[in-house]
Formats: sequence, C-alpha cells, structure tokens
Amino acid sequence: MKKPQRFEIEIAGRKLAIEVGKYAGQADGSCTVQYGDTVVLATVSKGGVRPEIDYFPLMVDYEERLYAAGKIKGARFVKREGRPTDEAVLTGRLVDRAIRPLFDQSIRHDVQVILTVLSVDQENDPDFPSLIAASTALMISSIPWGGPIAGMQMSYLENAWILNATYEQKEKATANIFISGTPEKLNMMEADAKEAPEEIVGAGIEQGLSELKPILELIGEVTKTCGKEKEIPETLVVTDEHKKRQQDIVNVVDPFVKKNFDRISNIADKIELSTALKSVKAELLKIFASQEYADHDRAFATDAFEEAYAKEVARMVLETGKRVDGRALDELRPLSAEVAVLPRTHGSGLFARGETQILSVVTLGSPGDEQLLDEMELEGKKRFFHHYNFPPFSVGEVKPLRGPGRREIGHGALVEKALLAMIPEKEAFPYTIRIVSEALSSNGSTSQASIVASSLALLDAGVPMKKPVAGISIGLFSDEARGAYKTVVDIQGIEDHSGDMDFKIAGTRDGITAIQYDTKIAGIPIAVAIEALTKARAARFQILDLMATTIPTHRAELSVYAPRIEVLHIDPEKIGDLIGPGGKIINKIIEQTEVAIDIEDDGTVFVTSENAEMMKKALGLIDQITREIMIGEVYEGKVTQIMKDRNTGSEIGAIVEIMPGRDGMVHISEIAWERIPNVSDRVNVGDAVKVKVVDVDKERGRIGLSIKALLERPQGAGDDHGFSGRSSGFSHGSRDRRHSPHGGFRDRSGRP
Repeated sequence: MKKPQRFEIEIAGRKLAIEVGKYAGQADGSCTVQYGDTVVLATVSKGGVRPEIDYFPLMVDYEERLYAAGKIKGARFVKREGRPTDEAVLTGRLVDRAIRPLFDQSIRHDVQVILTVLSVDQENDPDFPSLIAASTALMISSIPWGGPIAGMQMSYLENAWILNATYEQKEKATANIFISGTPEKLNMMEADAKEAPEEIVGAGIEQGLSELKPILELIGEVTKTCGKEKEIPETLVVTDEHKKRQQDIVNVVDPFVKKNFDRISNIADKIELSTALKSVKAELLKIFASQEYADHDRAFATDAFEEAYAKEVARMVLETGKRVDGRALDELRPLSAEVAVLPRTHGSGLFARGETQILSVVTLGSPGDEQLLDEMELEGKKRFFHHYNFPPFSVGEVKPLRGPGRREIGHGALVEKALLAMIPEKEAFPYTIRIVSEALSSNGSTSQASIVASSLALLDAGVPMKKPVAGISIGLFSDEARGAYKTVVDIQGIEDHSGDMDFKIAGTRDGITAIQYDTKIAGIPIAVAIEALTKARAARFQILDLMATTIPTHRAELSVYAPRIEVLHIDPEKIGDLIGPGGKIINKIIEQTEVAIDIEDDGTVFVTSENAEMMKKALGLIDQITREIMIGEVYEGKVTQIMKDRNTGSEIGAIVEIMPGRDGMVHISEIAWERIPNVSDRVNVGDAVKVKVVDVDKERGRIGLSIKALLERPQGAGDDHGFSGRSSGFSHGSRDRRHSPHGGFRDRSGRP
C-alpha cells in the first residue's frame, strides 16, 4: 500500500487539504478533502458496459452520516440512517450537474461517484469540499473525464463578496451563490438572494470564477502525482471500418434532415411537433430497413437523426434569429393566469406559459405544523415549504406512480428558495405555510412556472407576501468552433433538449431571489451569464405585469376554510400554570375547545381554530389561568379536596378549584361566621361554592379563599377573616413543562 499523500493550500483563511491513498483503496479513484473540520470522502468506480441503453449511466450519491456531526438519529426505534434527506439529494444533484457535462455522453459503462461526509464542523458547508473531492477523484481515476473543475461559495455581505461564508454569515447575506467551472467558463450555478440586483450577482460570478485558479492548480498537482492512466471505455473504441460506416450513415441522415426541416419547424404545438418528428424519422428509417443495414446501423441512424435535428434547430437560431416554434429570440410564449380555481382550498393559482401549465395550492396551518429538522447539518423548525409533483400525464406518458424523485425534490427546493425571502415573518403572519405545485402539462420550464403559480396562490390565500415573484428560463444555442452564440428567452422542451444551457432566474421587480444554471457544454463565458441575467429581468417584468392584473395584492381576508390564529403574550413565569402538571391543564382546554395551542419560551401563545366560538372559549380559559389573581375577586368554584391536619387528622379546610389549574384554600374559619367542628359539615368534594379571594402569596404560589366573606355577617361577628399570619396552605400551579401530550398541545421549547 502506497504511503498517503497530502496536498494543502489556504482558501479564505482556512486550510483546504486533499489527501490521497489513505482510504478506499479498491475504488478506481478516491480522496478526502478537508476544509476546516469538515471532511468529505469521494470515491469513483466503473462498472460493466450496458449496450442496451441510450444514455450515459452516471450515478452521483451524497451520503450524510450523523456521526459526522456527533448525532444519533432521533427516531425512537430505528437508530441508523435511512433514505437520503432532501438536503442530501440536493447536494448530490449539485455535484452531478457540475461533473456530468464533462463526460463523453456515449459512454455506456456504469460510473458511480459517492460522496460520504465523515466530519462536519457546523461552520463550513460540505458542498464546497464535496465538489472539490468529486473533481479530484475523477481526475486521478482511470475514467476519461474533461475536468478538472472547481467550486466556490460566495456570499454578499456588507457590500462585498466573501468566500465560503459560515452558516451564520449566509443567513445575514443579501445573496449566496455556489459556482463551478474554471476561471474562463461557468459550468454550474445555484443562488438564493434577497432581491439582489443583477449587476451585483454578475460581479459575484466573475469574482468567484477568478478565485478558482489556486484550487484547480492544487487538483492539477494531485493528478500529476497520484493520477492513473486513463482507459478508453469499450463503448468508445471504434475501428476505422466502423467509423467509415457511421460516417456513411451521417452522410445520408444530415441531407435528409435539412431537406425535410421545414416539416419539423415553425410548429408551436408540442404534440403536433412530436407527430411531425415521428413521421419524418419513420421515413428516414425506411432508408435503413434493407438487409444491408444491421440493427446497430438503424440505432445509430436514430441517434444521428436526433443530433442532426438539434444542429438544424441551433443553425436556425444562430443564422436567422428565429426559433423552432416561430418565436423571436426574446419572445415569451402566450401567458395566462387565474386564482381561486378550487373552492375548498385555502388558496390556489393556475398559470400557463405555452403548453406548460401549473396548478399551485396553498394550505395554512398552525405553528405546531412546522416541520422539525433533525439532520446532519440542520436543526430547528421550518414554517414554509414547497412541494412539486410531476405526474406522467403531464408529458403524455404512462408510468408507475412513486414517491418524489430527485427531480421533484430539486424543483420543489428551487421554488421554495425563490419564494422564501418574500414570505412574511412569523410575527406578522404566524401560520405554517405549505404549497404544492402540480405540473398538469409540461413543455419546458415547469419549475419557473411553479414559482408564478405559487405566488398567485399565496396572494389568493391572503398571505401578505412582501412582493410577488416570477421566474423565467434562458436557453443558449452555440457554435463553439465559430465562437458564435445566441441566448433565447423562455425555452420550451425541444429547445431544452437541443440547446446548450438552462439558466433559470427568479425574482421580483427589484431583484433576484433564486438562480439555477445547468449546461451541456464545458461552460459559458461570463458575458453569456450577464446577458442571461439581463434578458431574464425584462421577461420577468412581463410576467409580473400579468400577475398584477390577475390579483393586484393579497386578499384582505383568509378563506373561510382556513384556520384562524390568535396570538397572546403571557408572563413566561405563567407558562407552567398554563401547561399544568404533566400537561393536564392545557390538554383539558384542548379537549373542551378542540383548538391547537403552541407555546414559545418567551411567553408567546398561538391558539389555532376553525371555530370562532371555540376560539373565544379557549382564549377566555387561557386568560383566566394566566392572569394575576387579585384580592377581592369572586369566583364560582368546585371543592376538589378536604384538607386534614397531618398530625391530628382533623379537617382544617377545603381546596376549591376556581378555574382550570388554579386552586385556593378555604380555611375552616372562612367557611362560616360561626365556629364549625368539621369542614364536611358544610361542604364536601364536588360541591359548587362561591368564594372570594382574601389572600394572595405570590412567592409561595398560594391563594386564600373565603366563603363567609360573601355571606351576610351576623350581628356581633368579628371582621377577622382568620388569615393574619396564617398560610393559605396550597400551591396553585405546576411549572413542569416536560410533558409532551398526544393532543394538540406542543411545547415550543423543543424539549421532549
């Protein structure tokens, strides 16, 4: 076994270290990357060839390990990691989108990249070392790959872009971007922002790319020292005879496609275009139906047809400035928008752009409906979340229905990111907010249409959004040999398939809120990225204009079917009184009123109900329990206990519940004006009695009550109520907040 080798540089004041030869020796390529105390292991392996498929079978998996953060899984029974979290899926997609374009797409060998997080310091995001590790492992493996690339996190904070900000810094930042590529070309990007201007984002991209040079030099040094000789996969080995055969087929296909291109262009309808393409392809394949052509020839002819068509689509854009559906380069497809399309939901929005149609639905819930986060990197609660569904009928297909896949998770997260900065703070709108976007019909850019539909649904639900958000996708057609390129606005499915990039940009009238950029080529110059940002802004304004005419602002009233939330603020010292021993008091309120009650440590109480009468009753009970008991107040109470002297056994008083969880003691001397030998001579457990507060001991939590004070005083009776120097003898509440009942009560402290 070779001695491990370590390579180091400093990035943003922290050491970036790549180590090779210590772990996973049987993988084709492996390394660890450490940044701060965050450590990621990357492994690359190659499997057998799969000639039956027509795509490159790359798998990128990101594996979180809770031990990396010193955690044990929170589930009661299963104490090991299960299916990947959404965050793990998103990081896996991030790396996948960066490395995939740099492979020869004709490879048919299984290739798997696994990123395993071994240590997390809760300060340095693993995304950065993960991409560096994947790039390095691929470079030192025997698998052909067009890298290296590097990645960088950038955050705009206090009017400057900083590298690899901490989690705390990213929360405060105006914009956060993650880029990958080389100093010359951007090949992948993710961003979230709080209405960041386009020029600031553009400057961040440019600075970020320039910061990649030392990392690429480090990967180059590792590759030179530890790299294996590259092996040409079996599927890429082509004999001279085979090359000639393929070229002969191309010489037939290319002229055929050019001759018939008018039949498969200037068609806006997706189904019509698909039908035309199938018809023309069928005519082509008739040429190769004779016995002189083998099955693999016909398969190659099919691939050649797809490539030739994509070239013609690009040529038309580059040479004529027209697109396959007849639109100009900056022209959007027809737009339509509606709200309130569903009668019983809390809010709904329907948006269509061409044949892409999205229905988004908003559901409002109580604070207790917040999503609890207990993951490797994330802890806490989440009150706003977006989910995205892509059923097979949206593209006219038949497939088994399964749970959300990587694509659904990725699109859902992108929409959530785009809207998050515009969601009102909890103090202004205490509801938990869930949005579901249903892709009803798809012809490109469903994620950006979901942003629009979801904004409409939020406004329809009465959510006081700071501003509506719209999204648009910018495409690219290029001829690298000539250095020619043209960007197109609002790409449809065929342009996504035939083009070179998908640059998704969302925002308000005042700036960007989210970006997701992918490419099929090695990358794009910074000038192309800047142009995409500029064109997206103009297109976004068109969509926002339509949204403003559809629903100018959020509805003044919530749906009659939405729950109502009342917010109370009580003395934190009264929280224990409200909860009661083992949750007894609060669960009793919930049982009587059918409300949900959520309590935070600062004394904020959220009461949620769909019934106005029950809401009023619950608020009244909470007020009774938490307000100060004052001397002189009169209550209708119930005797719950007869108190006896522990030494003599004689009865000394009665415990009376004056309200849920609030009790006081009526001393025997306060039952009647005359002397009585036993308490039970006048009152018994279960009796309803009217009492007056005659003593309050706040320090000891005791309340003294009197029955006789409300009775007519006989002539000659004294004024003393019997409490001078005497304790009322009873504590009226518990401060045990550790109970977690099965009902609607949720202690917001986070304690079990």
